[in-house]
Amino acid sequence: MNNVALPFESFGVSHKGCVRELNEDSYLVEPETGLWVVADGMGGHDAGEVASASIVDHLATIGIASSAPDLRARFEDRLSRANAEIRRISQSRGVTIGSTVAALLAMDGRFACLWAGDSRVYLIRNGSISQISKDHTEVQELLDKGMISAAEALAWPRRNVITHAVGVSDEIVIDFQQGEIMPGDIFVLSTDGLTAHVTDAEIEAATVSATPQAACENLLQMVLARGGTDNVTIVLVKIGDGRNGANPGPSTAEGRD
Repeated sequence: MNNVALPFESFGVSHKGCVRELNEDSYLVEPETGLWVVADGMGGHDAGEVASASIVDHLATIGIASSAPDLRARFEDRLSRANAEIRRISQSRGVTIGSTVAALLAMDGRFACLWAGDSRVYLIRNGSISQISKDHTEVQELLDKGMISAAEALAWPRRNVITHAVGVSDEIVIDFQQGEIMPGDIFVLSTDGLTAHVTDAEIEAATVSATPQAACENLLQMVLARGGTDNVTIVLVKIGDGRNGANPGPSTAEGRD
């Protein structure tokens, strides 16, 4: 079932990187339901991966929605359930655990991006990349207030401190952007393990002329070659364009952990 109403293909990869012992990231590639997700768990050993996995496990139960608003409602319901489960686990262990989330929902020719934390959603359209999501971080807040410069933000000592995540409080704070899907659009979802090593321009260059699988694998190898200081997860969704000979129907594959 191609509920995006345009031919598309998608792929995802995840890797623990070169430094970390565990991969606390999780991801979901569900083209049949119009849902793609990355999540970056936090909370230390044997905790972060529980939080990110809870999000993905709950979102995997969404099923086929009847409309775009129904898909959004199902997403928020499952995310709320994951938040409650993570809260219970946190309380039982006496520690705070949580996870970022960045998701793409696509149905009836429209998309919605929803996120909490610093995992990102990019859109590459007409040869130009833009970051749809806006990081929920202390450094982003300082940038917004004009208290530091973009150059200072790159080396800010608390640049990785996030201000919103799933599981850290009873209420979830989620931002979203929505719009119309256009032929040739490329959506890139990633945890911060990618953007710590690869620039926006490099993401664009790696994706525009490659298949989703090749783009994901090339970006992953770029991160690992540059030291892979964190877990890295990349999900790519490419909308077909009949004018450039795109496949006539949906084709999708899921990557490996």
